[in-house]
Amino acid sequence: MGMVLLIGCGYQMVGKETHVPPGLNSIAIPTFKNETFEPGIEIPFTQAFLREFIQDRRVNVVGRAEASSVLEGVVKFFTIYSVSYDRSGFALEYQTHVILDITLKDRTGKVLWQEKGFTERTWFRAASSGLINEANKQAAIQEAGRLIAGRIRNRFFYNF
Repeated sequence: MGMVLLIGCGYQMVGKETHVPPGLNSIAIPTFKNETFEPGIEIPFTQAFLREFIQDRRVNVVGRAEASSVLEGVVKFFTIYSVSYDRSGFALEYQTHVILDITLKDRTGKVLWQEKGFTERTWFRAASSGLINEANKQAAIQEAGRLIAGRIRNRFFYNF
């Protein structure tokens, strides 16, 4: 893989410009809090955020003790409801609706920014098997987590 060195030409690597304050070079993402009645829903959201920041590589994802910033999440609301039906009245598609509060703090606990009421909706098809339905629901939750995590990662790097 060849490398081109551009010195003093005013070029920047596309997608690598950030507006993160100096000194915020690492982030901890502890397990989100779950304030819903959906058991374990905090896990796929926490995993989505970890995956998003680890894959990005512009900040190191580390433990809380070493981190210069901490991203905390709270799953405030989760619901699932049917949105379309067949002629017999059986659900064909479901929609999930999740709301998260996200807070970024520095090492001292000072809030750098906070996003309350972050909303995402995803859809999934109904299945005749309860196991497949549950798998489809979990996939929809993971997709919601991926979408929210991507939006928050973009905010972390570009809209500080």
